[in-house]
Order: sequence, then C-alpha cells, then structure tokens
Amino acid sequence: MTLKLPRTPSFRLDGRTALVVGASSGIGQAAAVALAQAGAQVVLAARSIDRLELTVATLKELGLEASALALDVGDVEAMEARLSSLPAFDILVNSAGLARHGPALETTFADFDAVASINLRGAYFLTRSVARRLIEAGKPGSLINISSQMAHVGGIDRAVYSATKHAVEGFTKSMAIEWGGYGIRVNTICPTFIRTPLAEQTFSNPERVRWIEEKIKLGRIGELEDIMGPVTFLASDASAMITGTALMVDGGWTAG
Repeated sequence: MTLKLPRTPSFRLDGRTALVVGASSGIGQAAAVALAQAGAQVVLAARSIDRLELTVATLKELGLEASALALDVGDVEAMEARLSSLPAFDILVNSAGLARHGPALETTFADFDAVASINLRGAYFLTRSVARRLIEAGKPGSLINISSQMAHVGGIDRAVYSATKHAVEGFTKSMAIEWGGYGIRVNTICPTFIRTPLAEQTFSNPERVRWIEEKIKLGRIGELEDIMGPVTFLASDASAMITGTALMVDGGWTAG
C-alpha cells in the first residue's frame, strides 16, 4: 500500500513579477537578488535609476530578469500615478526607509516629518497602490514591508524611527484583514542590525557593537543573506497561509 503524502509547497517564483522598492543597496538590493534567483521577473525601484543600473546589469549577466524604475515613495501622488500605469505586481518588497536617530527631547519637527513621510506615509500608500492594481486585475499577491525589530521594542535615540515602524505593523494587520478575501497577503519582516553600508557608522563604534551583540541572542550581527531566505519564503507559496504577521529576523533580540 502506498501512502499519499503531502508535498512541500514551492519556494520558486517563476512567472511572477516583483517590485522591490529601495533596491539600490543593502536589504532592498539583497531582496531583489533573492527574488530574481527564485525565478521572479524583478523591477528594482529607487529615487534614481542611476544607482540601480549596475545591479540590474549584473543580474542580467547571470541570466536573471531585472529592470529599473524611478520611484520616490516620498511623493505619494506621483508614485500612485506611476504604479497605476503599470501591470499589477504579484510581489511587493518595500525596503525604502529613513532614520534620523537622536534623543526624543531633541527631535525636530522636520526630522519627525521626514522619517514619517517615508517610513509610514510612503509605505502605507505604496502598499495600497500595489494592492489596488492586484484587486483590479483579480489577482492574488504577497506584499512585504521591511519593518524592524524596533517595531516591537523601544530603543535609545530611536523614538521616531520606532514609532513609524510600530505604525507599519498596525496598518499591515488591518490591510491583511481587508484584503484577505482577494488572496492578497500582507506581512512584515523585522530585521535586527544588519551589516549594510548605511550601518557602518554604528558598527565602527566598538562599544555599540558589544551592546548589540549582547542583545542578539545568537551573538552576531545580521548579514544580508539572513534576509534573503525570509523574503523568498514570504513571497512564495511556501507561506500561503501567512498574512497579517511579522517575521522576526532578529537573532532572538525581542525574545528577551
């Protein structure tokens, strides 16, 4: 007698299109590479196409499908207009973000508005724009916002940043509830400190590195590769029953 065994859902993304915003470097670039390697046709987006060209060219040299798109999530009206003219994307990864760290007592109105404009307002309307096109096309999709472990805890000098990331978790849950009936999943990935060019200033401070490594229970700084698997997982059918949740990639930081 032969048993009918369940089959592992595919992590492959062949035939799907993905929009990765904030893809010129760091986590966004790594996410774009991961999705392309999994078979997706990836559109890398940032404010300037010039910063994307080398990544796109390298992906094409590897036989992967990639193109560049100028998109500024800080200009939500122009962003919505641009996305409304494009076919629906099956996958969204939003890695556009801004941080202006400092003591809460020293937060300026300008700094607050700048961070909230990208991390909250831009993320909200970007997610909505991609979902709207999917609903119009009658297609399911997976929408992923790169959040932060600071969306679940607080941190010194990070009141504004943490506030915006907590807000991303809130709208993610609400959107997941609203759009679940359309087959649209909405989730976040919440990284700890990841070794990227933008984080080099933090990692140049030995005292700060020791503090970070004490908080991360696995005892090491995160690497870009640590994000690539989770992005592929949430984009694929392997996570078909996951929506409205946060995938912690924090080495155990928030567990403690």
